[in-house]
Formats: sequence, C-alpha cells, structure tokens
Amino acid sequence: MKRILCIILALGILTGTMSFAVAEEDEDFQFSDEELREMQEEEDQAENYIEAEVQGEVYHEKTLEDFDMNSPALYKAKMRTDFNGTIYSEKWKSEEDITPKMRLADARGKKVDILYVGLIWFIVRRDNVIGYVRRQQIAKSDIESVDPENIPPFNVQKHAYIAKTATTCHVRKSMTPSKGDGDDGNNWVILKPGTELSIWQFYNGWAMVNYWREYGYIDPNELTDLIPVSPTDEELFPDSPIAAYTSYYKMTQNETNLNRIHNIKTGCQYISQVLQPGERLDANKTMGPYRPGKGYKQAGVLTAGTSKLGYGGGTCQVSSTLYNALIQLPDIEINHRRPHGGNGAAYLPIHCDAAVGNPELNLIFTNRYDFPIRILGTSNDDGALLMRVYRYHGEEITEAN
Repeated sequence: MKRILCIILALGILTGTMSFAVAEEDEDFQFSDEELREMQEEEDQAENYIEAEVQGEVYHEKTLEDFDMNSPALYKAKMRTDFNGTIYSEKWKSEEDITPKMRLADARGKKVDILYVGLIWFIVRRDNVIGYVRRQQIAKSDIESVDPENIPPFNVQKHAYIAKTATTCHVRKSMTPSKGDGDDGNNWVILKPGTELSIWQFYNGWAMVNYWREYGYIDPNELTDLIPVSPTDEELFPDSPIAAYTSYYKMTQNETNLNRIHNIKTGCQYISQVLQPGERLDANKTMGPYRPGKGYKQAGVLTAGTSKLGYGGGTCQVSSTLYNALIQLPDIEINHRRPHGGNGAAYLPIHCDAAVGNPELNLIFTNRYDFPIRILGTSNDDGALLMRVYRYHGEEITEAN
C-alpha cells in the first residue's frame, strides 16, 4: 500500500480524497504533491529490478535463437514514445552492462510484433530485427492479441493446480533439493505446513511457482492435497477452482512489515465474497475504508523522505493477486484497474498489478457469467497469498483464514 499513490504522478491525477487514514481513525489524510514525488523514489526500485544470481538448474525462458522472421506473433504492440525504445541483442541486468553492439534498433513509438512474453523481457520483431525489450518499454494499453480466439489475452497465466504444504515447504531458487528444514541460502521463502498456494506447472519433477519477477521451485514431496484448476469455466470437480493465482510477500520481521502481513490477511477476509451474475465488486468499498476500525494496522508509506505509517498497507497486493486470477476468466469484466506507476509493484511482473487506495486507484469488476462465483483469498502469514475463484452452488461458506 505504501506504493499505491505513485501512479497519481504518472497519470497526472492529483485530486481526490485518500481512502486510507494516517494517524487518527476518523482523520482523513491527503498527500501533498511533494510527498507524492518522494514516494516515487520507491517506485524507481521496481524499474531497476535486477534478476537474482541463482546457482543450480532453472527453467529457461525462450531466447532469440527460438525465433526467426517467419515465427508467428502473439501480439501486436507499439513501443512507448516517452521511454527508451531500444531493441537489444542480449538481456542485461544493469545499464552499465550495455555495449553499442547490443543496440539493434531504436523503435521508440514504432509498431512491433511480440513473439514471446517473459517475466522481465519481451522478444519482439521489428522489420528485419528480432531482439529483447523490457516489459516497461511497452504500455499494456498498446498491446493487442493477433488471434483472440486462440491466444490468451496478454498477461494471462493460468495456474494449473492448487495445493497445500504438507511439511515445512521450501520455495527454492533452483531445482536443487533442500538440505534439511532450515535455510541453506537457496530459498526464496520457507512456508509453514498447511499453507495453500497455486502451481503454474510441473517441470522436471518440480512444482513451479511465480516468485516476484522470478520462478520458484517446490519439491512435490513437500505438498499435499493437489487439486487441478479447471482449464475452462466448467469445474472439473466440486472442489476445483476455475482460476487461481499466488503472489509472495517479504517476511522481514520488523513491526511495519508484520503489520503489512496482518493487513494482507485482513484484506483477504473482506474480499472473499460471492458475486451474483451481473453483480459488481468495488475493491475499495469492499476492503476499505483502510482504518483501524476495519481491523487494519499501520504499515509504511514513504512520505517527506521518511517512512510514514498509514493504515492498510498490503491491501494492494490482495487486489493485485485477485486481478491475476480474474483475468483468467473471459466473462469477468474488468471495469477499472490502475497499476502502481509505469514500473508496477515489484512482487509481480510489470503490467500485472492493480492498485487500490482512492477513487482513481481501484479494482472494479463485474461477473458477466450466468452463474455466481465465489472469491476466496487466504494467507498463512508466511509469505504466500492465494486467490481462488470458484463456481458457487450455494454451499455453506467458512471464513477465510
């Protein structure tokens, strides 16, 4: 939540009353323009996201060698005019690594074919050039599917299973078995027994998950209660969701982050709803107002060069994770969604977040199916936030944890 207002600068929207409170419960708080600019500093960290150095076998995304000038495009897009428009021959981690030979073409404001979508990089084609561009070099609104009937909408990643951790569960940085229950330095996060999560796919005998802008790997022996997510809107089994998505959050043990973890669970409880056909859900109205009277604690908001405490920090990750489940469903209409600025929130790939916090920063969607849906969000206070969507048949609902 401490990042949710940075988009206001990017969009030039500097009006509207904030719906989360700082200080007293009944006191409204509004950030000045200068405070908003200072909060932008944290957004810059998302822009400069650097892939981690990982030891061991990992899943490899496709490279330029997998494509040629005849390769079919997934999407048509236009490069941003207000951003670096270079197409590169290699991926790079820091601008200091860029050499002149790596600059294949300047495509600023030009149309390109997107051949592949990675977590940080696109592979694109322009004229007789195929190369890499970072995701923030293309605006989401400028991406169109070449074949909407057969190609999923941009950014949709259908997770194939949900599961529960059977024991202490290691989300590994590589497909290297863990050494005991502790941390050997090759874990993104260690989850408690009983934590629910979703799995993107199984690869080389490992359960693959998305961890921030990286991949994580789980030994299936540390999982139980594996349930397939329906590949369509028709459920496979009564307990099969029709969509699921998991994001991960930091587990630093300072008070501010512990409060953020508490707020994530609180937001999950409010957002877990049944939505009837034609019914609309407004995330701010459902989770907010973000005040102690709703059960929220103070988490950090960067203001005036320091971290200022504000109620509700963490609820943006709740709405963002839900957004990634919703876009898997063709008859869920997204009425309103805004990112955390051009670089998004670092816990998800760029273009995958959905900020909340004021009338402009909100997630609003409508159930266009002819059946009710049930939204269920859960978090076990250990780093994983799972959102599921089910077909609802009137069964009794127990409160989300």
